[in-house]
Amino acid sequence: MITVQEAGARGGRTTRERHGREFYQRIGKKGGKRTKQLYSELLKEFGGKGGRPCWPCLDDMGEEHLEK
Repeated sequence: MITVQEAGARGGRTTRERHGREFYQRIGKKGGKRTKQLYSELLKEFGGKGGRPCWPCLDDMGEEHLEK
């Protein structure tokens, strides 16, 4: 029996072998664009305050960010 961590690593290696490094670069850029699209105003607010807030502050974001 293997651990969840070992299974994830095995899956990541298999994906890399099948699709190559460029695949990860492409999906990373795609995810970044989507994050920017969904949360651009929130990220601007964080940047204006000097960066990302501490984790407990994320509870104050409200439901409107989840509905987008």
